[in-house]
Order: sequence, then structure tokens, then C-alpha cells
Amino acid sequence: MVTRTKRRLASALAAVVAGAVAVVAVNATTPPSAEAAGARAAAAPALPGPLDDSFYLPPSPLPSGTPGDVIRWRPTVPPLNALNANAWQVMYLSTDALGQRIAVTGTIMTPRFADTSKAPIVGYAVGTQGPAFKCTPSKAIERGTLYDQPAVNDNISSGYAVAITDYEGYRPGAANRPTYIVGQSMGNTVIDSVRAAQRLPQAGLKADAKVIFQGYSQGGGGALWAAEKQPSYAPELNLVGAVGGGVPADLTEVAKGLDGYLGFGFLAFAAVGLDYAYPELQLDSYLNDTGKREIADAKANACVIELLTKYPFKKISDYTTSNPLQDPKWQARLAQNKLGQTPPRVPVFQYHALTDEIVNTPQGDALHKSYCASGVRLQWNTYISDHLTGIFAGNGDAHKWIVDRFSGKAAPSNC
Repeated sequence: MVTRTKRRLASALAAVVAGAVAVVAVNATTPPSAEAAGARAAAAPALPGPLDDSFYLPPSPLPSGTPGDVIRWRPTVPPLNALNANAWQVMYLSTDALGQRIAVTGTIMTPRFADTSKAPIVGYAVGTQGPAFKCTPSKAIERGTLYDQPAVNDNISSGYAVAITDYEGYRPGAANRPTYIVGQSMGNTVIDSVRAAQRLPQAGLKADAKVIFQGYSQGGGGALWAAEKQPSYAPELNLVGAVGGGVPADLTEVAKGLDGYLGFGFLAFAAVGLDYAYPELQLDSYLNDTGKREIADAKANACVIELLTKYPFKKISDYTTSNPLQDPKWQARLAQNKLGQTPPRVPVFQYHALTDEIVNTPQGDALHKSYCASGVRLQWNTYISDHLTGIFAGNGDAHKWIVDRFSGKAAPSNC
């Protein structure tokens, strides 16, 4: 029986295959000129990739190319943007936390009623979805369950393209290894989602389009990691700003606020993500039998709701024989994934809930003060809300800030 999703994909496929183009142009390592972009045409598939979940399995070996090159694509029809956006799922090249080449999936949307050749691009980093493959951001978009949807809607309605990474590691079956909350990977995947959007011929976007990174919670970290990495990793991008809400800037401090409290499930998922990114951490060697059983179940079945409802007020000691976060190997990797060591060179809008029970506010405030001390032009806003409602509390101000940056207005600062 043909599923609803496959019917949507097949319908969209018929509409776009005739217009598929076989090449894209952008230089992934040096600032491109029009001549250079024309000379270096990175090969892109002329036909869509598979319609089933094998789309998420990277080819082995990976094809040659540079970060942001499109490996495969397929049309998709997000139900909440079906009328105002064209959309594609893509697999593109990127770089993991150890500097190795990887393939990452994501979703690209362009406004249906705007000239995409003039459209700015928002590299949108979504918040925590959960460790199971069914939680992959592109699947949430396809189901219409993405809680970041208001921000996506605002950007599409304003005539902006939106590139949304799935981050590293979401795969069907035993291959599923999401490197949750690892900034050294998240920043790269967010940046390369924008490059992939520029190199997908069907999107019609320009290599010199203005770019802003945006996100909340995990995504707030992803957006600011992308901003910190951009000058060295993607100097060719025309980056004009970054927006981060509810930012987990210091994972060690965030962990202290989660152990034994409501959001323990996020702490457990973060430990799994770090372990996937850095094999020497060997998380399994610290787990007791309960930990091994519960972590395995979460990897297979848990999305954000399960992380909140199944593990509240649990403690690290409930699942381990010793605390891995106290091991020097873990502390070293946590230190490498602390924001603020290479401040962005663009204006920043950072916001936080005053009563944030998941990502504690003081460590976010410390990042804002660190950025200000480093000369970043930064607007810092706080809202009377908790973590889960903070995304909605700050979304209007965040979008107004984005509109002003794309229109060329001078960025405000309350440092």
C-alpha cells in the first residue's frame, strides 16, 4: 500500500523532475566570484533520490566533493508549508567533530511567491528532537510536528529561504548515531545546510545571498556554533548575523542543572551524543545494567516527549557505576564544545527564559557577557517564561531583528 508520504513525494516529484538541472556552482573553501562559480560546477544529481528511508543511508564510500555539495535530493511537501513554500530533502557533505568527511541530511524550503534569486537564507537549527530515528528533524517537518514551526513560518512568509539541517547521525536501524549537542559537529552541519541550499539547482538561490543562522535550545547552540566557525570554515558565506535562544553554551554547567531534575533525559541524550562523536569516551563502560537497558530503549524509541516524561528527576548515579562527566577524557571534550572561545564577527541576538528549568540561564548570561567583552555587537533579551515556552516568547523579537539585518539596518546592542 502506498503511504501518504510517498504519494506526496511522488506528486511533487512529477512536478519538478522536468526542471532538474545537473550542476550547481559554489566554491566551498574560498570566497567565490561569478567567474569562479561558473568555472567550478559541483556535480549534483539530476534525478531525485529514493522515496523510502534508504534516502538517509549515505553511499559508501562517500563521493568526492567539498562540504555543502549535494549527494542526493528529493522533493517533499511539508503539510504546514504546502501552500507557501517549495521544499526538498537533501543529503550533503559535511564535517564531523573530528574533522572527518560525513554525509548529513536536511530540508530546504524556498518561498513560493518570491524571487528566490534575491532571497536571503536563514540557516535554521532546530531544537532537541530526541535520539530515535523517527525524531529526525526532516521527519518532524514532514509530519507537521516541528515545534520550531513558528520561526520557520515567519521566515518563509518574509520571503526568505530556510535551510534546516538534521544534524549528524540520524539513520534508520542500527546505523542511527545522532551526535546530539556536540557543537563542533553542529556548527559545521548548520553551515553546510546553507551551502547545500545554494548548490541545489531547484532552489534557485545565489552564492552571495545574505545569510543568518537562527535556532533555539539545541538549535540556539547550533546557530552560535555556526557563527563562531564561519570565518574559518566558510568565509565565502555572506553572513550578516546570528540568533540564538535558550543557548546551552557551557555543557558542564547545563549538566549540573539537569542531574536529578526535570530534564534528566536531555542530559542522558547528551552523553550518548558525545559518545557517538568521540569514540574514546566509551560511555558503555560507565553504565550499570539499568543504564544499558534504558539508554538502548531511548536510542530506539525516545523523542522529546519521552525524554521529558520517562526520565524526570533521575540521576546519573541511577544509571552508572561511576560518573563519566568527572573523567578527564570527558572533561576535555566538554571543554572543546564550550561556546565563546572564538566569538562571532557578526551581530548577535541572544535571548533566554528567566526561569529556564532545562538550560540554566546563568550560563547563557555568561556567554552574552563574554561576547560583549570580546566586542561582539549583541542584543541580549530575557523573557518571563520557562524553557519550553521561551521559543515562543522570544520569536517575535528574534524575527524583527532578522528582518532588520537583512534590510541593512544597523544592529542594536545593549552590552
